[in-house]
Amino acid sequence: MSNTAYYRQLLFYGLAGLPLAILGLPLYIYLPSFYAQQTGLSLSIIAIVLLVAYFLNILAGPLVGWLNDRTQSRIGRRKLFMWLGAPLLLVGSEYLLHPAGGVDGFYLFIWLSIAGFGGTLISVPWHAWGAELTRNYHDKSALAASREIFIIIGMIIAIALPKLAATESNTAATLEWLNALLWGLMPLCLLPALIWLVERRPFMQFEHMRRMGGILSAHPAIHHLFPAWFITSFANALPASLFILFTSHVLQAPEQMEMALAVYFLSGVLGLPLWLKLARLIDKSRVWVLALCLSAVSLVWTPLLGAGDLYWFLAICALSGLAFGAEMALPASMLADVAQQMQYQGNSQTGLLFGLWNLLGKLALALAVSMTFPLLDWAGWQETANAIQTPQTLLTLALLFGGLPVLLKAFVAWRMWHFPFSEVDFHDYWGFSHANSMYSTYPSSVQRGMGQSDD
Repeated sequence: MSNTAYYRQLLFYGLAGLPLAILGLPLYIYLPSFYAQQTGLSLSIIAIVLLVAYFLNILAGPLVGWLNDRTQSRIGRRKLFMWLGAPLLLVGSEYLLHPAGGVDGFYLFIWLSIAGFGGTLISVPWHAWGAELTRNYHDKSALAASREIFIIIGMIIAIALPKLAATESNTAATLEWLNALLWGLMPLCLLPALIWLVERRPFMQFEHMRRMGGILSAHPAIHHLFPAWFITSFANALPASLFILFTSHVLQAPEQMEMALAVYFLSGVLGLPLWLKLARLIDKSRVWVLALCLSAVSLVWTPLLGAGDLYWFLAICALSGLAFGAEMALPASMLADVAQQMQYQGNSQTGLLFGLWNLLGKLALALAVSMTFPLLDWAGWQETANAIQTPQTLLTLALLFGGLPVLLKAFVAWRMWHFPFSEVDFHDYWGFSHANSMYSTYPSSVQRGMGQSDD
């Protein structure tokens, strides 16, 4: 592949993350207040609907991946599901962000579920497609990095839009802008990949999986990779869910929250090329461990921060954000390596693997949100406006924000240092699998070739 074709593939593949990220973040930031103010729905009903729709969307990931693996289509099984998901996402978001007629909890649930399912129909096959676009060990990392870069850029756009559009005090106007942006970006970002990128056909016929446990025992690396991904996602979700509270009550600088988030995400984008270069020198799992250590060393100082320590916090955001890009891209690239080897064993389950990957990431976020706020309430958190929090309560917040994630990431780093699937294993396993498949198809020719080499 020429350099032009290589970079075009990276660009066209990664672009799809832009509209998905733009819609994903605002749904759970802006929707509750918007529906409470514009439709009169109670916050308790809105919270229940969001929770039920979110968990149904979590469960949809593995199902979509499983069905996608078993779908045959002339245009490509991954492309087919993405084509189906785009209109569902756009129509669902249109009715969700522009409620009309009698709006109740059922209305919110239906259109939120449709938009979420459309996003899953795009996201899971898109991740699986990235594992199949190339058989090169390092190119898989580049594709995963391209995907994460555009997802992060989408998050930055979603965060900055209210300020850029001067709609900070008008949630309805912000959602109007986001919806227009989604309709404009969806075709621009999806069509290049769907039209110009080639989807590989499965190398071998997959084996039907009888039990869910079958996928977990299909490759020895999965037992290490899935728990590590879940714990890392949970560790990253803890500060994400507490970011507003930490900047407002510990740093006492709520007006600087957008700047801190921008520093964090921009560091993630700028750092990814450096991590990719390092991953060509040492193994991916070791680079992931280094990123985890950098993040842990950065976050360990957060419990020591207090009011006025904004610049120290920005430095922590820059360093932990630098690690964030590697924490997102490299584990997915490692799963792509595992999926490729499973495929050449005759067990093509790439869609299901990334559906479960999707489930674990979302489940970690749900667990973080459901755990942190009850713990803060137990520590004596005062929810009333202008309430003064006790030092013990603020310490609990700081430990949940930066203390617990450090312990979790240190544990994952320790576990992943001896990850049982390196680049050497990848190339050795590839050669063995390829020779084995050739033997099963043309045994006499392989035997003749071996006989000639012996001579």
